[in-house]
Amino acid sequence: MRNLAFTKMQGLGNDFLVLDGPIELSAVEISELCDRRLGIGADGVLVVSRADSIRMDYWNADGSPAPMCGNGLRCVARYAYDKGWAMDRNYPIQTAIGVRGVKVLDDAVEAEIGRVEATGHTEIDGSRYHLIDVGNPHAVVVVDDPNSTDVATIGPRVETDPQFEGGTNVEFASFKDGRVEMRVWERGVGETPACGTGMVAAAFVATKTDGFDGPIVVETRGGEGRVEFRDGVAWLRGPAEYVFRGNVGER
Repeated sequence: MRNLAFTKMQGLGNDFLVLDGPIELSAVEISELCDRRLGIGADGVLVVSRADSIRMDYWNADGSPAPMCGNGLRCVARYAYDKGWAMDRNYPIQTAIGVRGVKVLDDAVEAEIGRVEATGHTEIDGSRYHLIDVGNPHAVVVVDDPNSTDVATIGPRVETDPQFEGGTNVEFASFKDGRVEMRVWERGVGETPACGTGMVAAAFVATKTDGFDGPIVVETRGGEGRVEFRDGVAWLRGPAEYVFRGNVGER
């Protein structure tokens, strides 16, 4: 493996390797870096580049590219600001699906995830899934208790269902007392403590099926975040923290 300087960050337990770009990595290199036994270990790789503007590119742990990563975007926002690449706490970041605004606070980062679209419903093994587009695909199923749901079995089954070309992320959510509780199976990764776009997808379903309004607290296994819809645009707020820095490939 080539020598690479990296920063490891996490947002609500979603952990990422952050690399300065531009840099080209193969799918094999990405999967090796993200391997939790033989590599550094992460849910994915974020490459942050600075030219005319700050840009984020993201790959899942299996080496597959993804157009958006909500918790990753929040980590990139703090990373670029702390490096002095952004001179204001409010600034834009270019992503594969367009420009997204971010706001870096002392104890949290808020990021514009974008407009959310309900694309239909489907039934798999007797359960009804809400199909949601958040710049990437999600299938949200409402359950009584996410903690008693067999995510490890159902998640990969739904992710790879033939109707989802390229796979889908899967959220198992319950709605109660104005809060959303969820677990998530991320395509190309597996179950993760949180998923930013998945939190937005679940919150969106809560507004449509249970009448949730205003800022919505979403509880994941990695902690709590807040989703708010402003003029039809979703914003996600939560912590974005450093874990450690290092060099991989050194001898």
